[in-house]
Amino acid sequence: MALLLFISLIILFALGVPVAFSMGLSSIFAMTSEDISIQVAVQKIFSSMNSFPLMAIPFFILAGSLMEASGISKRLIDFANSLVGKLTGGLAMVTVLTAMFFASISGSSAATVAAIGSILIPAMVKRGFPKPFSTSVQAVSGELGVIIPPSIPMIIFALTAGVSISIGDLFMAGVMPGLLIGGSLMITIFFISKIKGYGKGTINQSEEDLEEEDELMTARGRLKAFKSAILPLLMPVIILGGIYGGVFTPTEAAAVAVAYAFILGAFVYRSLTVKSMMEVLRNSVLSTSIIMFIIANAGLLGWVLTSEKVPATVSQWFISVSDNPIIFLLLVNVLLLFVGMFLETGAAIVIMAPILTPVAISFGIDPIHFGIIMIVNLAVGMLTPPIGVNLFVACQIGKLRIDQILKPLIPFYCVLLVDILLISYLPQISLWLPNFLK
Repeated sequence: MALLLFISLIILFALGVPVAFSMGLSSIFAMTSEDISIQVAVQKIFSSMNSFPLMAIPFFILAGSLMEASGISKRLIDFANSLVGKLTGGLAMVTVLTAMFFASISGSSAATVAAIGSILIPAMVKRGFPKPFSTSVQAVSGELGVIIPPSIPMIIFALTAGVSISIGDLFMAGVMPGLLIGGSLMITIFFISKIKGYGKGTINQSEEDLEEEDELMTARGRLKAFKSAILPLLMPVIILGGIYGGVFTPTEAAAVAVAYAFILGAFVYRSLTVKSMMEVLRNSVLSTSIIMFIIANAGLLGWVLTSEKVPATVSQWFISVSDNPIIFLLLVNVLLLFVGMFLETGAAIVIMAPILTPVAISFGIDPIHFGIIMIVNLAVGMLTPPIGVNLFVACQIGKLRIDQILKPLIPFYCVLLVDILLISYLPQISLWLPNFLK
């Protein structure tokens, strides 16, 4: 049954069948080969969605959409610009810092790129950064959307890994890796800009724009920008503080985030209209339905894999190759980077997490640490063709072809690989904060 499952899954992928349908159909093919009733498939699909923690996903999606529609992007950009805008390569560094701020609100990589890219890519070009470089910076910054909490892929991992994992612990474990990656990207931008002289021009910038930016970088301007951005930046504090303070569960925290985002947009900033609210609800429903459909079929696939003892077989294979956890993590990183090139992050997690997590635990690796390793690797997949979502979104905004930004991306790929190795082999980067808070 397992052989038929994998063969049919590969064939369906090769035929271009959507991931969710591929998982469901291949599972049903495997079940019918063993005369297992189709009713079992229906039961497993339903039971995989019958989970209270899963409610956090639509709520976090809606909260992120509400904050995006409320026009907070400009506030976050101004605050980031007031902090690092004067440095060499400043505006490109602002892109990374703004992405870190927005990631703590949205929980989505593509949403992070779309929300700030339409403002910052043209602004970087005006400042004298080449368009391919500007677009590549925006694309690579977007991956922070799924690493810095709250993160939708973290919720999916916690619910599909096959072991008991605290979503709150996983959220906190993403903070330090997110800061590491964001900081390393900003340092890379600094040196590239220093060497190539990027960001020294003022193409098509009026004197008013330049005066406004100069004022923004004064002590008074920084304070004003901070006051403007403080309310959106309080959202992650409320979410994570509430979860760790025992005030509410992650699902309840997501509902609180929706209420907070709605109050900001409708009553504080007064930027939410009936029309924009309908668009927010429409986009949130579409995004939620796609993710939930993937999870539903992944639940069926996971049941078939477990019943066929595939995780145990994979574990034995890894042990036969080497019983050294260092070698295991190296193999897993290579595997996940490859998988991330061809599968969307959520789909990759629901397929790989129940197989690899028990194996990682058998090697003595903390499941929280392993979850961060998996998510960081798959986040890099968002920057790699042919399924690099961030590349498509950024290129659409920058009006470039993907091949035009691959060369500027190479230094960032190298830095991200170093970050992955550090996160993989220094577990305290991920585990220090959740352990400290306990």
